[in-house]
Amino acid sequence: MSSFIVEGNHPLIGEIEPQGAKNEALEVLCGVLLTTDEVIIDNVPDILDVNNLIQLFCDMGVTVRRMGKNIYSFKAEYIDMEFIEGGTFLDKCAKLRGSVMMIGPLLSRLGKVYYANAGGDKIGRRRLDTHFKGICDLGAEFSYDEEKQAYCFEVKKLLRGTYMLLDEASVTGTANIIMAAVMAQGTTTIYNAACEPYIQQLCKMLNKMGAKISGIASNLLTIEGVSSLCGTSHTILPDMIEVGSFIGMAAMTYSELTIKSVSWDNLGIIPDSFRRLGLQLEKRGDDLYIPRHDHYEIEYFLDGSILTLSDAIWPGLTPDLLSVLLVVATQAKGSVLIHQKMFESRLFFVDKLIDMGAQIILCDPHRAVVIGHDHRIRLKANHMVSPDIRAGVAMLIAAMSADGVSRIDHIEQIDRGYTRIEERLNAIGAHITRID
Repeated sequence: MSSFIVEGNHPLIGEIEPQGAKNEALEVLCGVLLTTDEVIIDNVPDILDVNNLIQLFCDMGVTVRRMGKNIYSFKAEYIDMEFIEGGTFLDKCAKLRGSVMMIGPLLSRLGKVYYANAGGDKIGRRRLDTHFKGICDLGAEFSYDEEKQAYCFEVKKLLRGTYMLLDEASVTGTANIIMAAVMAQGTTTIYNAACEPYIQQLCKMLNKMGAKISGIASNLLTIEGVSSLCGTSHTILPDMIEVGSFIGMAAMTYSELTIKSVSWDNLGIIPDSFRRLGLQLEKRGDDLYIPRHDHYEIEYFLDGSILTLSDAIWPGLTPDLLSVLLVVATQAKGSVLIHQKMFESRLFFVDKLIDMGAQIILCDPHRAVVIGHDHRIRLKANHMVSPDIRAGVAMLIAAMSADGVSRIDHIEQIDRGYTRIEERLNAIGAHITRID
C-alpha cells in the first residue's frame, strides 16, 4: 500500500495540462475489439485502470504497440477464446469495472463471452441491469454459470436491431449497447441514451470505422447495423474531472493557475458550478485561467434560499465532481447543500473533513450541508484513507490547503484515475511525497 505525505499551505503557480479522459479511454479502448484492423489511440492517460485494461488486451491476444507518449496502436486480429473463458480473465475483470464494456464488442466478435461481477469504486450500488437487458434485447441469451461463478452471454442466432427504452441513462450501459448494436442486423434505436461527451467521442470513432450512428449528442440514438468495421485513429478528450480537480486545488490554496487545453466546449456546466461557489474563472482561448482567491462567496437562489448543487445526467453536473465542490465550499463564505443523488456511499468521506475542522452536516447518505469558513479558519492536517478515486482527490485538495502535514493512505485508488498526480503538482509548487 502506498501513501501520500502532504505538506499543506503551499500555493500553486504556473500552468498544468489535464490528462486524457479516463472514462472516454475505457470506452474507446473496448471499441478497438470490434475490428481486426489497426486502431491508433492518442492521448491515452497513463493511469492504473487504463493500464490494467491494456494489459488485459495483451493477455487476450490483441497486438498492442506503444508508438509514443500516450499513443498506442491496437490490432485485435486474434482473440484468444480459451483465455477469455478461463479463470484469469474473470479474475482480472472482477478487479476492473471498465472491463464490463468488453461484453458488447466481444459478443459481436465471438458470439459468446463470460463476465464476472465488476470491480471499481466502493461508492454504493452500481447495478448492471441496463447493460444486460439492452444486450439481451438485441438477441443475446443470458445465464449464470455456477461453476465459473460468472455471467454468460451467448448469441445462438444473430444479434438483431430493435427499439429499446433504457431504464436509466447509464453511460457505460449506453456504450456497451452501442458496441453490441453496430454490427447487429437491422436498425437499433436507443431512447434515454446517455449523451456525455465521452459517448459522443465513442460514436464518432465508430462512425470513422464504418458504423452508421445518428443522433449523436442527443438521448435518442439510431444505429444501422453494418457487416464489419475498419481501422481508424482517434484522439481522447482532456479529462473534465481532472480540470475540475485543478480548479478546486487553485481555489483552496490561494493559487493563480492556468489549466491548458481544457476543451471548453466539452466542459458543460462545470465552470458555472464553480462560479456559483464564488470562483472567478476566465476563458483564454482553450485555456482556463484561475486568479488567486483570498475570498469567494457562495451565491443564493433567486428566491433567497440556500444553494443546492446536485449531480444529474449530462448535460447536468457530473457526480464525479461533487466531492471536489464540497471541499471547495468548506473555505467559501456562505452555505451550500451538496446532494449526491446517484450513489449512496460517496459522501461518507466527509467525516475526515470534519476531523480537519470543516463545518459539514451529513444529513443522510445523499446530502450534506457545508458551512464555509471564508478562509478565516484553516483546515488542520489529518491522517486519512482514500475510499475511492474522487474522494481521494478531495482529501488531497483538503490536505494541500491545510496547516501541517497530512497523510493519505491507499492512494492506489487515486492512481486509478490520475496520472502521476504528485509529480505534476510538485512541478507547480505542491509539496507531496509518495511513500510505499
